Amino acid sequence: MFGFFKKRPQRPSQRDPIAAFDDVVESMERQGQELRKSAATLLTLKTQFLRDEARYQAQLEELERRLDEAARLGDAKAETVLRNDRRATQLRLEETLQARARADDDASLLTAAVQEHLTRLEALKAERQSAQARLSAGLVVSESLKAQVEEVDRVLKLDRARDEIERAHALADVYREDAKKKLRP
Repeated sequence: MFGFFKKRPQRPSQRDPIAAFDDVVESMERQGQELRKSAATLLTLKTQFLRDEARYQAQLEELERRLDEAARLGDAKAETVLRNDRRATQLRLEETLQARARADDDASLLTAAVQEHLTRLEALKAERQSAQARLSAGLVVSESLKAQVEEVDRVLKLDRARDEIERAHALADVYREDAKKKLRP
């Protein structure tokens, strides 16, 4: 259809080399935000585990008190129910302690990952800064050399012009000599 919908070949873009550093830094900063978000979630989870642990401890103390009361009153049915409740609460407490231990391990790993990530990010930022300085210096040197090359070109053109003038004079001298020889009898 007249080439309207035809995909045109894309030319490779001449990007600023520093843009590659900027892209990676931006990506790493996003990763850092995700790591911080994970750390905040883990902190919230650990806090919840601590609350659950305290609640289960309080429940166990209450169950022990009520179990002693039922034993003192000789209520066997109540003792059976309270022992089952104590076992279930003890099991939930143990699960909470295990989950908190896993969260502590995960927090240690996450803390190490955050530290490593920050170290790499700072190193990359320093490398970017150095690359920017080297690129700027390279551009200045390149411009200076370009000016020198242009000056050399001007000098060479001037030398070629001088040579051309010398050849023209030499040729004129040759013709002049030739003309003098022809005029002499």
